[in-house]
Amino acid sequence: MFSKNIGKWLEPTGPEADVVLSSRVRLARNIRGLLFPGHASPAELESIVQHCETALHRFSIYEPDLFVRNQELTPLRAGYLTERHLISPDFLRLNQHKAAFILGDETLSVMINEEDHLRLQVLASGLDLGPVLKELQTFDDALGGELGYAFSEQLGFLTACPTNVGTGLRASVLIHLPGLVLSREIDKILRGALQVGLAVRGLFGEGTETKGNLFQISNQVTLGKSEEEIVEGVAKTTQDIIGYERKMRDYLLEKLKPEVEDKVFRADAVLRSARLLSSAEATNLLGVLRLGVTTGLLPKPDLRTLNELLILCRPSNLQVYFDQEMPSQERDARRAELVRARLLSV
Repeated sequence: MFSKNIGKWLEPTGPEADVVLSSRVRLARNIRGLLFPGHASPAELESIVQHCETALHRFSIYEPDLFVRNQELTPLRAGYLTERHLISPDFLRLNQHKAAFILGDETLSVMINEEDHLRLQVLASGLDLGPVLKELQTFDDALGGELGYAFSEQLGFLTACPTNVGTGLRASVLIHLPGLVLSREIDKILRGALQVGLAVRGLFGEGTETKGNLFQISNQVTLGKSEEEIVEGVAKTTQDIIGYERKMRDYLLEKLKPEVEDKVFRADAVLRSARLLSSAEATNLLGVLRLGVTTGLLPKPDLRTLNELLILCRPSNLQVYFDQEMPSQERDARRAELVRARLLSV
């Protein structure tokens, strides 16, 4: 379960994978007739976990080693799953009676008793929101048939937070925008996204910092539009942003090539020789290296190696990779060791 490899969703095989690392669609759902997690008693919360576990088992995709209860979520394991975008940071700060279901290739996961009874999500490589939605709808329909969702003919799916009422759907992309950042056009583009109802956040969502020129772009409105309309809107705006990003990369290579080369080759040199690397520094340098590879300034490493390092360099994943818990300074040394080994092997 706690693999040293990256999930299938981060392999650079999907559409527009040079700019968009991944697509995600998430649904918030609650079981009809039961109190929301924030108002339920510990006994009721535990009953919800058991109810969902039974439903997943009947649904025939259940595997025992992929169903993790809160008592199994040590800080290290929880950090590992958060860093891989399989559970949310809020999941750990809420009640103690919760669980997570995660498919082996990490393309599908379920949080039980986060803010809602269920948070279902599907992840895929590149800009692929349409197929992701269809896969999630199939799963949602089958699981809803087992559990029975709280639903209003007037409002749609009922959720703990009013901002999720309606479809309960959040569609998002993890996108790499170094061209727009280096050309200082990023603020204008992101303001445009906000004007059409999209939220722009850091690497791990709301309230998190932007690192490596990586951004999460997602819808804010869930009520008054169909699931398909929401996904189409996010995909269309993302496609526009991809176009702007590629234009800026071309512009930088035409007008400021020495400056871009200097950034890329310095990043490559540091990553190949550093003996200490913090998580933030590694992410930022890998983001620059990714620009060099996608623009042809560097023939290697390949995108898969870079995407993999972006995950493995995160604190909890690094400790799982080396199968030991480490203080910060030791992590910095082992992180540099891992990066050197991976880059020198390709």
